[in-house]
Amino acid sequence: MSNRPEHPYVDFLGLKYDSTNHGRSKCSLKFRKAFLNPRNVIHGGVIYALADSGMGEALLSTLEKNQLVATIEIKITYLKPAGHFDLVCDSQLIRKGRRVAFLESDVYSDNELISKASGSFAIL
Repeated sequence: MSNRPEHPYVDFLGLKYDSTNHGRSKCSLKFRKAFLNPRNVIHGGVIYALADSGMGEALLSTLEKNQLVATIEIKITYLKPAGHFDLVCDSQLIRKGRRVAFLESDVYSDNELISKASGSFAIL
């Protein structure tokens, strides 16, 4: 189980953590028209925020109660546009050191893989 701190931005987006356990997390966002960009597809920043939050949550599930995480860097590749569907993100811990961890996320729209992300996170 996670020791997730309060996170107003995640609450603002409406992000839901569906499951978190042993370095893995699954989270989701219900489609909202406010997520669309001028091309009428979900803005890449929304997808990025979902992957970032999913990876952070996966890492938190492996830490002590008093520890926190901070994103150092994330690389995201957008494979195809997200339609007007809910988004689902599966994240997993790949390697954890004493101070830095590496994770990966896959983001899906309508059960299709739309992006892959990898990130390094500081353990505080």
